Amino acid sequence: MYGWCGRIARIDLTSGKWEVETPPAALLKDFIGGRGLGVHYLAPFITRSWDDPAMPLLLFTGPLVGTAAPTSGRMAVVSRSPLTGTVSDASVGGSLGTALKRAGLDGLIITGKSPGMCGIEITDRQILIHDATPLSGKGTAFVTEVLKKKGAVAVSGPAAENRVLYANIMVDGHFAAGRNGLGLVFAEKNIKYITVQGKGRPLVKDQVMLKEACKDVLRLVAASPALSGRLGIANFGTGALYDLMDARRMMPTRNFKKTRFIHAADLNAHAYRQQYAPENSGCSGCHIRCKKQARDGRPLPEFETMSHFSALLENRQMEAVMEANRICNDLGMDTISAAATLACHAEIIGRTLEPDEILDLLTAIGTGRDTGKMLGQGSARYARACNRPEASMAVKNLELSAYDPRGAYGMALAFAVSNRGACHLRAYPIGHEILRKPVATDRFSFEGKARIIKISEDLNAVVDALTACKFVFFAASLEEYAKIFEAVTGMATSAQDLLQVGERIVYLERILNAANGFGIEDDDLPQRFFQSQGDALPIDRRAFLKARTDYYIVRGLDHQGRPTKEKATALGLDFHKSGAEPGAKQDDSLYDFNV
Repeated sequence: MYGWCGRIARIDLTSGKWEVETPPAALLKDFIGGRGLGVHYLAPFITRSWDDPAMPLLLFTGPLVGTAAPTSGRMAVVSRSPLTGTVSDASVGGSLGTALKRAGLDGLIITGKSPGMCGIEITDRQILIHDATPLSGKGTAFVTEVLKKKGAVAVSGPAAENRVLYANIMVDGHFAAGRNGLGLVFAEKNIKYITVQGKGRPLVKDQVMLKEACKDVLRLVAASPALSGRLGIANFGTGALYDLMDARRMMPTRNFKKTRFIHAADLNAHAYRQQYAPENSGCSGCHIRCKKQARDGRPLPEFETMSHFSALLENRQMEAVMEANRICNDLGMDTISAAATLACHAEIIGRTLEPDEILDLLTAIGTGRDTGKMLGQGSARYARACNRPEASMAVKNLELSAYDPRGAYGMALAFAVSNRGACHLRAYPIGHEILRKPVATDRFSFEGKARIIKISEDLNAVVDALTACKFVFFAASLEEYAKIFEAVTGMATSAQDLLQVGERIVYLERILNAANGFGIEDDDLPQRFFQSQGDALPIDRRAFLKARTDYYIVRGLDHQGRPTKEKATALGLDFHKSGAEPGAKQDDSLYDFNV
């Protein structure tokens, strides 16, 4: 087998036993790896509660991981979200994916619940489960430092132990499998850490073809202003987007009441460079090196963190943003949801939070103390508890990231229809609307956006299955990666073949969400965006609703946003292929949306 190892480890924490299985070749063809295989293996359990011991926690690499393919060091973590109730996945960098592949595994299926806090240690083809009780309550930085000699490290922090619904899994200290609360699923199984190391290498079918295909991607990345330009992501990290959002008047400010932060020029990526003189770092298998690390070892915040802990909270103190990022990483919680929940809180209490107050509240959230316990439930639940639901800027209970949808209508639609809530990375139309690649589109129009969002979702799903980094697609395309995939696996593949895999993944996610009652009422934005507010022009609601209907049509959904059996069948999806629980009745119950 080329690209894949052909080995998936099933770990039952209740019994402490594990076994290895070989995935069928047809399954690899249909779902590839990463997010695709994760969603496939999640399907039989999707109507169970996230904290049911039978609910699997799934970690999958893709066939490009561990090869020379550019940006091939990522992996996917998949389960059901405690925060949203939706299908949940996260693409995470660092060295974990590469280490898992070198240990001879394509993925892990973890079920059950350990009797006590445990650590899972994987070395080559051996898996051991250790008592991790002494590490209970410890921050991710401490645990990572203690375990770093054991290879790649994935850790849950105090936030997960204190049941914060947006707890992250932290990899190698500062790479987050974030947004949907996967850290809480990790901790609910009584896992404190996973370490992985190995000496193997995946086989590549055609090294010469791979080398030539990689050259094409490297050439395109080098020519991309957004990635490799003087002001691009390689030089300034994702913070390079900060000035772009400010210049286009779409920087979420004061809990999305305004679209411009007057102090933005003092808090941009250039200001961080001047203050912290960062060095480059990045994920295994990536030459872009978008991660930046200050001289004192602290990672610089990503764009969304940089924006939300400044503009959204009207905080003008750069050091407070750095420290907020460090606290969130060490406690193991999502920076976007944490900042957005604090912004919701600030609106409800009617005043701006001081920098020290922001940091104190973050610590309270991660340690489950005082008001922090309520804030740890996310902005939607907190706002409803305060009888102020309109103060939560969330879709499907997931807080919006740092792109004001009133300044980019494709992003507005993408936030609304995203399968995991208000996530900018399901479709990421910023490429079209802000960076003007691959083609320029009018950011203040819904014209053509339904098809753009559908295609972009399919693209990003297969990128998460391969698994690669979405940033490289600011420059390259699936044409180049189809050649890389073929060179690695030996499977003749076109860009269109890969895109159809992405469509299959997204549609299966829709089926699984529908089985849990998600429908048209969940594919919507907070009403604030359709009303005059501060300095922002509202989105025309009728135009938005028409675009959503158009999206349902091009996605092959019914008028209520639910999957149809006809489309599912056309994509090769049915209850049998998606995987029923052993002994379950083989019928059409997955298509009964009242399940």
